[in-house]
Amino acid sequence: MTPEQSRAARGWLGWSQGELARRANVSLSTVHDFERGQRTPTANNLASMRRAIEAAGIRLVFDQDGAAAGVLRRDAKPDLSGNTSD
Repeated sequence: MTPEQSRAARGWLGWSQGELARRANVSLSTVHDFERGQRTPTANNLASMRRAIEAAGIRLVFDQDGAAAGVLRRDAKPDLSGNTSD
């Protein structure tokens, strides 16, 4: 999970950094510093944050090379064809 994915997921969920910290059982400074790119949390804390986000219905998306590509609702059925009906 990247800091950008964490911020986007929280936006979808309407969560503050404090809410993510509470649900992941990590400190607020862990979430804050991670999302600002100031430090990488321990593997356990990062996994806890990811689990909290995923348990709330957000899927983290990665490209074929493993790079972060965004977030989706777990129940979304995205149309990746590029066709839009605007």
